[in-house]
Amino acid sequence: MLPRIPALLRRTALAAAAVIAMLMSVPQAHAKVTRIIVDSTATLSGQDIPYETITGRAFGELDPKDPHNVLITDIGLAPRNENGKVDYITTFFIVKPVDMTQASGLMWHDVPNRGGRITITPDLRNSHDVGLSSGWQGDNAGGTAVPANASTLTPVTPTTNEWVKTPVLTGVTGRILGRIVNRSGTNQPLNVMGNPIPYFPATDQSNATLTTHTKETVNGQITVGEVIPNSDWKFCGGGTFAAPTPVTTLPVQLCLKNGYDATRLYQLVYNAKDPYVLGAGTAAFRDVGSFFRYETKDDFGTANPIAGAIKSEIVRGSSQSGNFIRHFLFLGMNEDEAGRIVHEGAWPLIAGRRVANNSRWGQPDGVLELYQMGSEGPQWWHSFPDRVRDLHPGGILDRCQRSGTCPKIVETFGGAEVFALKMTPSWVGTDPKNDIPLPDNVRRYYLPSSTHGGGNGATTENPANVGANCPGNNWGTGTLRANPVPATGLVNRMRAALRDWVVNGTPPPPSRWPLMLGAKNERNLVEPTKAAMGFPSGVPGIPDSIFLPENFVFPVFDYDWGPDYDHFEASGVPGNAPPPILHVIKMMVPRVDADGNELGGVPTVQRDAPLGTYLGWNITASGFHTGQVCNYVGGMVPFFKTKAQRLAAGDPRLSLEERYGTHAGYVGAVTAAANNAYSQGYLLAADRDALIAQAAASDVCNQPTDGGKCNPAAP
Repeated sequence: MLPRIPALLRRTALAAAAVIAMLMSVPQAHAKVTRIIVDSTATLSGQDIPYETITGRAFGELDPKDPHNVLITDIGLAPRNENGKVDYITTFFIVKPVDMTQASGLMWHDVPNRGGRITITPDLRNSHDVGLSSGWQGDNAGGTAVPANASTLTPVTPTTNEWVKTPVLTGVTGRILGRIVNRSGTNQPLNVMGNPIPYFPATDQSNATLTTHTKETVNGQITVGEVIPNSDWKFCGGGTFAAPTPVTTLPVQLCLKNGYDATRLYQLVYNAKDPYVLGAGTAAFRDVGSFFRYETKDDFGTANPIAGAIKSEIVRGSSQSGNFIRHFLFLGMNEDEAGRIVHEGAWPLIAGRRVANNSRWGQPDGVLELYQMGSEGPQWWHSFPDRVRDLHPGGILDRCQRSGTCPKIVETFGGAEVFALKMTPSWVGTDPKNDIPLPDNVRRYYLPSSTHGGGNGATTENPANVGANCPGNNWGTGTLRANPVPATGLVNRMRAALRDWVVNGTPPPPSRWPLMLGAKNERNLVEPTKAAMGFPSGVPGIPDSIFLPENFVFPVFDYDWGPDYDHFEASGVPGNAPPPILHVIKMMVPRVDADGNELGGVPTVQRDAPLGTYLGWNITASGFHTGQVCNYVGGMVPFFKTKAQRLAAGDPRLSLEERYGTHAGYVGAVTAAANNAYSQGYLLAADRDALIAQAAASDVCNQPTDGGKCNPAAP
């Protein structure tokens, strides 16, 4: 493997860019939210007391010399206001009782996913909680663009998304990488996760390189095709190579002289300009959460509409937003500039890494496809060695442990996070020999055999034979049916458990996830091979080839991003595009039972009373990635209904007839499974009853001609 140049994190000596204009001067103050503006209000229905919403903007400033902020990449180069501070503007959205004397004292601070706003659910409003959502993603690539009049004090038109205006280093350039896959035609956008790469190209592209790849494996083996001459492509806003339109807005497109071949991947290394100071968005999220919790008014006398009513605060986010929470805690941002804790609770859902939001040219929309950041540095909570990458020991909670500002944490996730979103190093490190113990303030809950975010919960003996879409950069579709295992029951239970833990100090249920060495020497976390997993042979639609290293399980790559990038902190300036791969980190996956369903994790109805094999992975049906695992989406292979059918197909898994016999037998199995999950504390009573009722009303061995039997012809 290639040696890595030591990460020096040198700061380039650059002249400060032009100062962000504010409409009027701000009084001298500590770095914080200095002004809030309410843009609109509305009433809200669906709860037992009157509620209202407030949409607005927060103007803030950061002290670049404050120890809480110095770790923000490029903050020392950011434009300064007349107070020597760094300005930002961000949106906020509050859901609150009209009469704040009726508020519970708890506020949920929601992290937007690619700008998408979250509001607290009716059950939390009936608990009289407050909801807050605010911006953090400084590139705004996946959300609403910053409006032209964002800096004015007059109301702006409200949107359903959040944004944050962070400083820009005007005139700074650097090399980045863009990729286009499974595309045809003459012009295609440079994007990541379907959202624009957020940087405009610089004028000088003399050293840009456009390369084609004819094949890429899951474990990073690349077959390079032709290099396309720079004379045969152009940046464009649309149109054709012969008649391109100007580049004025994102996404930047690439016009290709001879058009795109959909069987190839196109990789462009080029010069970009004007990077954002992305970490300022993380600090803005911190400051907004602190302001609405602690302050009575802003520096201009505008009252905090929830002042004095918030006793505790929980931050939560799903997928990209959950990755942000892990990143936020790693940076120590749960401590505000006054040294106060911001959130007593944290809930990252279906989040297996940290978001890339504190390096120059960072792309927070990335989902860890090849050459995307997000797994650099420690991904585990406790301080733990990183032997393979040769980084010093550390953990996500190191900073908040030193300052005494760590929250109570509940993390929930499932199969898709293991197979495509690179989850297991956070359980066992980069050299998997032992389980990493959880800190006392963390609870971990694994939903076995589930897709990203959970399925639709359908209970039927004949699920629709429709392949699931593989998310990502135009990845394709899966060959297997969509995985229906719902996350609703676990999410509902853990929402209540975390609330009770923070508000009342009531401990949540015990953590449950697959372990390398569990109770009674049980080993449910194993190497990602068919033999180690115990995956059954002959399951229809699942070839042995999927289990090969080049097709199965997305690993963590140890990239060399160059000497100006800090590989522990995931900060600084990456200089290598594409980066060399120094190591392919060994991944681990759950062991499975005789049906192919995962062992370990919380008890669930679908695993304990299954209608098929539920998978945290799928198989890409066509296109560039044919035959490889589908990008973070699960699959399902239903059981045959009768013994004769499954024997004729050579299926080793028992049929519905052999498992349940009758519709009543299936309902009885679901009832036992639901009661077991409830009695162990992993299911609310209402969700238990709903699952049993759903089974009773289902068509499982209950078709009009069945007579209540899985095989009506049987004696």
